[in-house]
Amino acid sequence: MDFSLGDFNLTRSSLQGETGTEMRPQKISLSVVSSISEVSSDDWDACALDATGPEKLNPFLTHGFLSSLEESGCAVKETGWLPRHIIAQDEFENIIAVVPLYLKSHSYGEFVFDYSWADAYYSFGSSYYPKLQCCVPFTPVTGQRILIRNTWFKDQVFEKLVSALKDLTAKFKVSSLHITFPSEHEWHKMKEHGFLQRIGMQYHWQNHNYKSFDDFLMDMKQSKRKNIRQERKKISAQNLKMKRLRGDEIKARHWDSFYKFYRNTTDNKWGRAFLTRDFFHNMGEKMGDKVLLIVAEEEDELVAGALNIIGGDTLFGRLWGCLPQAYYPSLHFEACYYQAIEAAIEMNLEKVEAGAQGEHKIQRGYLPVTTYSSHYILDEGFRKAIQDFLVREMDQVKLVMKLLHDSGPFKDGVKH
Repeated sequence: MDFSLGDFNLTRSSLQGETGTEMRPQKISLSVVSSISEVSSDDWDACALDATGPEKLNPFLTHGFLSSLEESGCAVKETGWLPRHIIAQDEFENIIAVVPLYLKSHSYGEFVFDYSWADAYYSFGSSYYPKLQCCVPFTPVTGQRILIRNTWFKDQVFEKLVSALKDLTAKFKVSSLHITFPSEHEWHKMKEHGFLQRIGMQYHWQNHNYKSFDDFLMDMKQSKRKNIRQERKKISAQNLKMKRLRGDEIKARHWDSFYKFYRNTTDNKWGRAFLTRDFFHNMGEKMGDKVLLIVAEEEDELVAGALNIIGGDTLFGRLWGCLPQAYYPSLHFEACYYQAIEAAIEMNLEKVEAGAQGEHKIQRGYLPVTTYSSHYILDEGFRKAIQDFLVREMDQVKLVMKLLHDSGPFKDGVKH
């Protein structure tokens, strides 16, 4: 396989004239790497940081998180996630941009569902798999997908990277390329390059400069406020103690326990565990203070936990689990939603992203927001059929979101 995607020369307008004596790049080379380990963490993270700015850093796009998935055997060829990350370098071998990309043999672990598309291909005697997927594996986290250093030529690099993604789709002879949960800006730009547009929704909590959890509750309708307070009282009534552990406070025994909780959830809900025990230990070590593990104890025994990752302005609630056969009323709501809100208020974060699905989140202060995905379908016939479907689906999603907002849990006149 030829891993070079070619070179291109940078063009400079008269407004971008030479300044100083520094060496200015003239040429950018694009290539594919088969593992994130081929890129240093400093180079990768510089792209991730510049793409968002420190105030909105997305921890899931960092080298620490993505390398943990590969090193622990989660996002690898054997599990149907073959890394094919795209790298842009200048002639001085400075890495200018990176794109997390995987060649996939299935649609598991994506959270933007295209199984019906695969069935349609199959019914016509065509193959939908393999396909290319630009995403963060196993988590529906929103944010930038094309990570570019903040340079005067970053717009040129973006355009060339999108073209390279399309070229790679044809070169690999796959059915399609999917960019899931990108930023809204990227979503609009992708449309200009022939990508089909799709929307979905998640439930996020917004921090309106709350000083405390009770401050947040005062924005809720009286019935909702009462229900939340009753649910929270059940925790102490069951002799449960909640703790928020961060960074070095999280020990190996916590990760071993949390892995049991995670397996209990996957065994009961999905029937398949995508993440390994090593992943949690590895990720916890690499991510450090970016990790917030909320645990519940009963007489000093860990009985449940919820994993959160701390971003620049967002707390990302990801995974939850408890001991097998354990039943603690309202503990799921406490560990996943109320503790996350309290933590976000304490850390002065703007929002909590609570992951995919779950209309029960609305009554607890998490409102629907639009998520985005972009799809490049090579076959013209299938592209037209999928486009027609996406137009109808988009109208449905918008209608559902409006209905959910109109029946929200907040007082009339409270802006959310």
